[in-house]
Amino acid sequence: MTGPRHLGRPVLAVSVAVLFCACAGCGDQGGLESVGPTPTAVGPERLWPTLPAATRAADDYGAGETAVVKGVKVPGGKLRAVDPVTIVRARVAAAPDDYKDIAADVADCPSSKDCPVLGGYYRDLTGDGPDDLLVAVRAPHRQAYLQAYTYRDGKLTQIMDDKDAVINVHLAGRNIVVRAAADLSGYEYRTSWSYDTHQKAMLPTRDEILRTGATRTPDLPSPSRS
Repeated sequence: MTGPRHLGRPVLAVSVAVLFCACAGCGDQGGLESVGPTPTAVGPERLWPTLPAATRAADDYGAGETAVVKGVKVPGGKLRAVDPVTIVRARVAAAPDDYKDIAADVADCPSSKDCPVLGGYYRDLTGDGPDDLLVAVRAPHRQAYLQAYTYRDGKLTQIMDDKDAVINVHLAGRNIVVRAAADLSGYEYRTSWSYDTHQKAMLPTRDEILRTGATRTPDLPSPSRS
């Protein structure tokens, strides 16, 4: 609530200055001068008003999809008590076609030193109090799966499953910010994922392509925007 008050103070100061000059006869002795008429604000203009509205999305982002992870017990409802490898293996076993590029490597976890499942991070992504789990799984061609899990209604549930040519991942509050390689030289994708209480899943609430200044992107295959 302090923002509007702070914004109002400079306006008040200018008004007092104008009033003072009007009373004291500032004239052109360093007084305020008009810079001309204020340009008229131009609002957004709708183009092609007769264009029919779309009835379905052009691409399936995979956003808003959730899946209950079966066969994994969560003692006390606390995800910290469960090995992330156990969760990922259960998901791969339940949907082998979706994870066929990592199925063999995940099957050797956790004994293999090349296990692609990276250590989990715990944050309250959903805003309901308990910590949720964020997992990264390395995939071929320097890509990675990013998965988020929560425990609700007595069930372990996957609330995010994204695959991309990931450069790095940041947590900003309850948002997951993913930087990924773009197929345009000198650019990268930056996507912010946030939990949506209606879909009860992580959604890409902001997706943008940014100039990085680099002369070329890493030698990667075209990123799969799943």
